[in-house]
Amino acid sequence: MTAVDMGIPVVRDRADDVSDRPDVPELLDRFGRIARDLRVSLTEKCSLRCTYCMPAEGLPEIPRDQLLTSAEIVRLVGIATGRLGVHEVRFTGGEPLMRRDLEEIVAGCAQQTPGLPIALTTNAVGLRHRARALADAGLTRVNISLDTIDREHFARLTRRDRLESVLDGIHAAVAAGLGRVKVNAVLMPETLEGAADLLAWCLDEGVELRFIEQMPLDADQNWARSQMVPAQQLLDVLGQRFSLTETEREDPSAPAERWLVDGGPATVGIIASVTRSFCSDCDRTRLTAEGTVRSCLFSDRETDLRAALRGGATDDELAALWRGAMWNKWAGHGMDAADFAPPQRSMGAIGG
Repeated sequence: MTAVDMGIPVVRDRADDVSDRPDVPELLDRFGRIARDLRVSLTEKCSLRCTYCMPAEGLPEIPRDQLLTSAEIVRLVGIATGRLGVHEVRFTGGEPLMRRDLEEIVAGCAQQTPGLPIALTTNAVGLRHRARALADAGLTRVNISLDTIDREHFARLTRRDRLESVLDGIHAAVAAGLGRVKVNAVLMPETLEGAADLLAWCLDEGVELRFIEQMPLDADQNWARSQMVPAQQLLDVLGQRFSLTETEREDPSAPAERWLVDGGPATVGIIASVTRSFCSDCDRTRLTAEGTVRSCLFSDRETDLRAALRGGATDDELAALWRGAMWNKWAGHGMDAADFAPPQRSMGAIGG
């Protein structure tokens, strides 16, 4: 068995220097971006072991007392929406369905901020049993990870034979009325051949497919730019079977570029984080499962809110820590730089 760690971020438990920051309540950074989209990781645990995300043995367990509780998550989400201008919340992992109190977390956030869009990124394993309860609790939409509809290929990629459970989860999410269900597929050389089949399946099911360029966030650190599939190569493959017409982004901060498929109205999206970076329009802020603010996926600099929260900090003090963390956000991920180094934490440990 190979030893795997969670990564060693530089964690700060005090406010950043914000002496030159304008006195505004929003999560402003030095480059004029404002974070309005909050991603909250709930756990490092996952029911699958996708090769581009998790090691075969999974990530080391976070001690229970180091995870944010449901009440702490609800409080921090309330601060984000009530004091910091956050407009949307998405729960991630690991796999958020591994939290037994997920419905309680969603309901608490929905009750605290009525009308708040609350989303979930999930692999959908077991979602069939919880989709209706999550919708009733206040969940508004889901993004479901699915890279192939070939059962044997799925089992190789995820190291688990759970395709049927994922498909059942997608059907349950649609039946529960969880918005327009989106399917996320990671672009890899081994999935390119089946990309058109996956798109055809999504069109038949009435769900929206988005392909994502593979980023250097795998736990085994095997990513190599020379091996990744760029967006244009995917477009060339899909174009052999479908007519694709590019459309404008839904909003400047939306990560996905979208194409009408065979004239529409159905679309396919591509999130080209590597070859068509959208860092200049990024509007995200992240909370790890341990309660640290992470301003960028690729920065290992984190600010500890959990310690302050448990130490008796007021909501205003927590908001100030959060503002400081985001004020010093990087300009971009820097993947084109000669000295680029992947972050210590993998995607499963950060939260997508």
